Amino acid sequence: MSQNPTSTRLVPAERLSAITSLIAEGAVFEGNFHTTRDQGIKVDGLLKGNITFETGGTLHVGATGVVENTRLEADYVFIEGKVTGTVIARKALEITGSATLLGDASYDELIDMHPRARVRGKIEYRGDIDAVQN
Repeated sequence: MSQNPTSTRLVPAERLSAITSLIAEGAVFEGNFHTTRDQGIKVDGLLKGNITFETGGTLHVGATGVVENTRLEADYVFIEGKVTGTVIARKALEITGSATLLGDASYDELIDMHPRARVRGKIEYRGDIDAVQN
């Protein structure tokens, strides 16, 4: 298993390589993951539940990962697999070409959606729409 994805364009690689929690391919997890710490989790298996990082946090849904009926919230969200639910990315949201998102996503700073990404839902910028961009 490789911790480092091959195609990240926006989410910092060091954030992804620092992930220590894993729902492995073939595993099924039902329940909610919640932390106040700036940690990370990668989902390569099936997760039925919410993931919430109150501050910080990196969430990586791997290519074999499936997250169902959920609400995901973290600073960095990197999706390669399938997510059904609501996604909130406070710093960066990246949806790769292998990803499927069925649900709404919102982000505060940066978004990168690869050309082959499949999204059915709305994408909303939560920041100040009139702010001057640097």
